[in-house]
This record gives sequence, structure tokens and C-alpha cells, in this order.
Amino acid sequence: MTRATNDVELVRQFTGMGFLQLLNAIMLLFGSVAFLVSMNWQLTLIVLLIVPLALGLFGFFTSRARPMFTVVQEKLSSLNTILQENLAGVRVVKAFAREPYEVDRFRDFNVDLRESQVRVGKMLASVIPLIFAIANLGTLAVIWLGGLQVIGGALTIGELVAFNAYLLMLMMPVGILGMILTMISRAGASAERILEVLSAQVEVKEKPNATPLPAIRGRVAFERVSFRYFSSSEKVIDDVSFVVEPGQTVALLGATGSGKSTIINLIPRFYDVTEGRIKVDDYDVRDITIESLRSQIGIVLQETTLFSGKIRDNITFGRPDAPLEEVIAAAKAANAHDFIIDFPDEYETWVGERGVTLSGGEKQRIAIARALLMNPRILILDDSTSSVDMATEGRIQYALEELMRDRTSFIIAQRISTVRNAGQILILDGGRLVAQGTHEELMETSPIYADIYHSQLYGDSDHFLPERKHEDLTQPAGAKQPTKP
Repeated sequence: MTRATNDVELVRQFTGMGFLQLLNAIMLLFGSVAFLVSMNWQLTLIVLLIVPLALGLFGFFTSRARPMFTVVQEKLSSLNTILQENLAGVRVVKAFAREPYEVDRFRDFNVDLRESQVRVGKMLASVIPLIFAIANLGTLAVIWLGGLQVIGGALTIGELVAFNAYLLMLMMPVGILGMILTMISRAGASAERILEVLSAQVEVKEKPNATPLPAIRGRVAFERVSFRYFSSSEKVIDDVSFVVEPGQTVALLGATGSGKSTIINLIPRFYDVTEGRIKVDDYDVRDITIESLRSQIGIVLQETTLFSGKIRDNITFGRPDAPLEEVIAAAKAANAHDFIIDFPDEYETWVGERGVTLSGGEKQRIAIARALLMNPRILILDDSTSSVDMATEGRIQYALEELMRDRTSFIIAQRISTVRNAGQILILDGGRLVAQGTHEELMETSPIYADIYHSQLYGDSDHFLPERKHEDLTQPAGAKQPTKP
């Protein structure tokens, strides 16, 4: 954020104002020298000895100041990081009574930044008096030699006064150049920081001949897909192959770090595969335009992100022109409509930054509604019910069943009760696909799946609801439930 604001502003100040001043100072400098030469070339030689010396001193100090300005900007970034973390995590800070520690930490970084700025200021403060001292010595030499010429009759007093006036005009652009060189040094340090961002390698690139993806049916095929992160030699996904038919619901289960989120991130090309290929219908995702691919995929990520603004604006983020009727329908499907209409302004209610005024479950339901409003052919739910209670999860799952019926859906969840009805369940372990099939098939063939099921069913029954209790939430009130054998 510091690079995008403070560093950009310093570069803008130079390009918008400093550059014009630089041109003005150069023109004034050469113009003054031309007039001085035309009046008295002997005295001008003295002046021409002073100007390079002054500019050389400016160049020396600015070359030393540039790395110091880089340090200042880096420390400003660190200070802003602490400020942002404390504002975003203010509840955590208060909950652990860490206000004094965070205040001291902010003060220490602030003092460190101030000392760095003072060091730069002290160095630059010594430059101007030194330059003016050199300029005054030059003026003294001109008046002394010019006075001798006046005494000898080679120069009149008026010409000496005029020459001295042009000399003052020459010293003014030299001073301006000194200040501009300082500005250049600071802008140069900021420009280097900005260029580090602009020159960062884009790993996911669109081919020059990429074609738009037409309306899809939703078939997704992974063909011997392997993936490793940019600077890592270890494969996160290793030789994974499976096919998802249009309209099928696929659940991904596995321990933390097994590669579930990585797999779903490869579908919309947040990353590109290292080996193998991913096909949507009959199209390799690397051969089609990214926008046309992602416009047909609805995503609810594990970390819910809302934007400051109205609830309606957050739901219509992917379709700003969506009518209110469709917004309400999507909110009802995501089980969000009831709590939204409880607000005084209903769908026009403003939420704080990152949706801070809403609970975790409310934010996730709005994120689900946002994805559903896109009417995607492929729906991705990355542990999207992790912040809701079991009753709310049951209602959301019941509502999503109809919505996922004609869509290819990928579900990541920690609870088997959430995904046991999926048409296909993929079990991942260490980045490899170790088992796949329906719930009944995996109970018979996959020890890993059976262990997960029994640990959730019996090992922590208060946290993971059995199938019967989950089904109770999806039935009309008062309906008789079948007896579980």
C-alpha cells in the first residue's frame, strides 16, 4: 500500500512539477551564461569554474541520499504495516490486552523512521549552506576582479553592476537544480520500489491466440495434473486424474495441506499446471481467454472477502446490472435473505471494510449469494460453510441441492455430513488422489475415508452431526423421520 500511495505520489510530484522546474532551471542557466559571456568573457570564466563545482557537490550528496531515501520508504512501509495490522486486528489486540505492547511497537518503528528522516535531512541541510558559500566566494571574486577592471578602465561600474545581477540570476537556477536533484533522488528511490511491483513476473499468461470460451456444459477433466509453486521443487499436486461430468457434484476431502484448495484454484487458472492439462468441456483452459473462463465459474473462497458498501453491491459484484428480484432469489438460496431484511435498510445496508459489521456466517452467506447470482455452469465452494453453525449449514446445503442440480459443483468441506451425498468424492493425501467414488463405495474400499467417517461420527459427535440429525434440518417442521438402522 505504501508503494501504491506514498511512492507513487513522490514520483508524481517530480514528473508533474519537478520536471518542468528542471527544464526552466536549465533554460535560465544557459541564458544567464550567454548574457555573461557577451558582457565579459574573462569574468565569466570564474563563474564557469563555480557552477560545475556546485553541481558536482549536489550530485555527490544526492547519490548518497538515494539509498537513504530507500531506507526511509522501507521503514515507512513497515510502520504502515503495523498500523494496518492493528486496525484490522483491533479485536484480537483488545482480547489479549496487548494495547501497551502494540503502542510501544508502533512508537519504536515511528521513532526509527523519524531518525532515518532526520539523518537524510541533516545531510541535505549541509548542502545548501555549502553551495551558497561557494556562490558567495564566486561573487566576491567577480567583484574583486571586476573592480580591478573598473579601475583600469576596461569595465564601467554600470557594466559591473549588470554583470553581478546576471550572476545572481545564474545562481538561482543552480539552487533550483540542487533542490530538483534532491527530488530526483527521492523519486528515483520510490521508482525502484514501484518497478519491483510492475516488473514482477506474471506466471499465468494468456496466449496471444487464446479464444473466448463459449457457453459450456460443465464437464471438467484433470489429465495427469501435477503442480508446484513457483520457487518450490516439491510437487503440491502429483499426477492427479479424474473426470467430472456436467451437473455432477464432486466433494474433495483430505487433511490440511493435502492439495484440495490447490486443485480448485487450478480450474479458474489462479495458477497454471506444471504438468498435464485441465479441460473444461473439450477446451484446454490454457487455450481460452481467462475472462471468458472465469465468467462461467462461481467461486466462494475459504477466506470470505466483502467490500465496503451496500449488501446489494456485494451480492451484485459479478453482475452489477442484476435486478433486485434476482438478488433476493440468490440471497434466499444462500439462506441470507432473512437476516438481511432484519436490517433497517435491508439490501441497502452499508457494511464496513471487509464486512467487519457482519458475522462470519453472514459474510459467507452473502459470498455464496454473490456466486449464485452469476448463474455459473461450474460452482466452487471452498469450505464455504466453515463459519456457520450446523443448523445454518443444513439449511444452506438443502437450498444448494436444487441450485447445484444442473451445475458442475466442487465442494471442499471438513465434515463428511456435508459431502456424503455428492455424486463423487475425491480423497487426497499428500497431493495425490488416493481414492474416489461415492460414500458407499469409499466406506468399503478406502480405509482413509472410513477413518475420517468414524472419527467424525463417534470421536466428536458433539461437533459432527450424524446423518439423521443433518437430514432433520432439511425436512419440513414436524415431518416424521425414518428410523435409522
